[in-house]
Amino acid sequence: MTEKSNKYKIQIQEVELNDGRQSGKSIEFEVENHDDILYLIEQMQNSSRFENKNENTEFIVGLKLFSDVMMRNRNNPLFEEFIPAFRQFMKKLKGK
Repeated sequence: MTEKSNKYKIQIQEVELNDGRQSGKSIEFEVENHDDILYLIEQMQNSSRFENKNENTEFIVGLKLFSDVMMRNRNNPLFEEFIPAFRQFMKKLKGK
């Protein structure tokens, strides 16, 4: 990334699969993001947007990872129809 950004290490570890198996597989990767994701998570924990507090964290992490990939690849035809709707969504989200 060319602008200043925060760097994060993300780890996803299988705890239990839907068939009851416990594989213990995991993946770890690093990402850069212009937002302070941990701060956003803290702010969401204090909101009542979702009843389940864990969903607040899932939402922020998923949104920030997805949106940064999309914006870095905004010229990719995959996102052509989605970006206008995403902009409206973000306006609604930030407007609360």
